[in-house]
Amino acid sequence: MSLLEDKTAVITGSSGGIGRGIAQTFADHGASVVVADIREDPREGGTPTHELLQEEGSEATYVECDVTDYDDCVAAVEAAEEFGGVDVMVNNAGIVGPQDPLVDLDLAEYRNLVSVNLDGVVNGSKAAALAMVERGEGGSIVNMSSVAGMVGYGGITPYSAAKGGVRLFTYALASELGPDGIRVNAVHPGVIETAMTKEDSPIVGTEQEEQLLPTIPLRRVGQPEDIGGVVTFLASDLASYVTAESIVVDGGQLNSE
Repeated sequence: MSLLEDKTAVITGSSGGIGRGIAQTFADHGASVVVADIREDPREGGTPTHELLQEEGSEATYVECDVTDYDDCVAAVEAAEEFGGVDVMVNNAGIVGPQDPLVDLDLAEYRNLVSVNLDGVVNGSKAAALAMVERGEGGSIVNMSSVAGMVGYGGITPYSAAKGGVRLFTYALASELGPDGIRVNAVHPGVIETAMTKEDSPIVGTEQEEQLLPTIPLRRVGQPEDIGGVVTFLASDLASYVTAESIVVDGGQLNSE
């Protein structure tokens, strides 16, 4: 079943990690994909995402995009015109940023985190919304938050604040864009196996993962395709009456604590 046939999606931060998983799932369901990322090569190694999708018979292209630069986000949305124009915008790009107590926090590092994780979502949403409203055919915007955007976690206080901002921005934007037929939703991943959770904030493959697994009802950490499936649903017509919603994808951990 091709849930996204004839739809074009722009996915930020999709060269690797969760974004790559979303891009692959979208392509499997018939979407044309604009891979918008600050880098072309996956951090995990392997074939660039857009080339992989092309090899598998899907329409895809890569656009260098720094989400902190609004003009870059506009260029990514414009690249979707090659495939008929943007139908779906996935604001996925993000970083872990500083993991110091507030009293030791480098404010320049904090501003950089907010610029990527929150301002980047605003930039991408604005660029996509303008194009969607102009086309007059509705659309879907999916913003990547985190379980840390639902419950604040000490040690990653700046990250929690930014992701919480994404959640409330999503609800407010859904109210604004609903009359134009544009749905806006947020996804809140738990621990997903990516370079971020292996290198930037090491959890996967460490003793911390062993301690974490018994608290997750499904007894495993997530994979990028787990997020890809949920985002595909939100982008598809199956979710035509779903907006201003948060979906937690964490194997059940948050609601089992």
